[in-house]
Amino acid sequence: MDIEEFLGTNAVLLALAALIILTILKAVKIVPQSQKYVIERFGKLEKVLGPGINLIVPFFDSVAHKVSVLERQLPNASQDAITADNVLVKVETSVFYRVIEPEKTVYRIRDVDGAIATTVAGIVRSEIGKMELDSVQSNRAELISKVREQVAAMVDDWGIEVTRAEVLDVNLDDATRAAMLQQLNAERARRAQVTEAEGKRRAVELNADAELYAAEQLAKARRVLADAEAYATNVIALAIKENGLEAAQYQVALKQVEALQELAKGEGRQTVILPAQALEAFTNAFGMLRGR
Repeated sequence: MDIEEFLGTNAVLLALAALIILTILKAVKIVPQSQKYVIERFGKLEKVLGPGINLIVPFFDSVAHKVSVLERQLPNASQDAITADNVLVKVETSVFYRVIEPEKTVYRIRDVDGAIATTVAGIVRSEIGKMELDSVQSNRAELISKVREQVAAMVDDWGIEVTRAEVLDVNLDDATRAAMLQQLNAERARRAQVTEAEGKRRAVELNADAELYAAEQLAKARRVLADAEAYATNVIALAIKENGLEAAQYQVALKQVEALQELAKGEGRQTVILPAQALEAFTNAFGMLRGR
């Protein structure tokens, strides 16, 4: 074998070895865990390769798309919306999603991020248009739930799963904010006036109750005194009935003595003026006491 034949044979062997290596490289595809490969054969979808080592038909099959299956976050978007009570608000939203069926994502939608953002904006405007401003502020969780549910249903044809859809903030324009602040201050002033009026009314009620209670207690005291006097009168009458005139004279004498004692307590107690019958009253009282 001459040199030319040797070189020719080696060239063929090298070419064959190169072809085998190239075929193996074309046939074996190693897919990372975070991706999926979309395989086409002559421009037509053939299959989707998952993570790991995969085999394809070399020179016929090709990797048309490498799609990441990691969760993605769209840039925070802000859109205007009008509530049911005609208040203009600016809503800031955030959406997280991931691709679960790459063949749908690459063949059914061109700009998936833009499509999702447009879909979310339309749904947010529609839902806020059904709610009044107070409901938007107080029922944000309900609003988020409705937005997430509708977005998930609409992007299902694109092979996408919406993992989170959040309404980050609902802002008002300056004019609306100033009007609401004025309304809030007016409401606070009204509540303060109502509270003050309620306090005054309650004070009047308590004062009336106190006066009524005092009047009732005074009436009770007078009834007790009247009952006591009536009882005393009955006792005296009974004593007169049983003991005759002496009992009556005894009571009169006691009253005269008590009157003299009260007179002695006055400012002019150093000079005592006795009535004509004073000594007789003392004598009669003491005489009756001894007789008893």
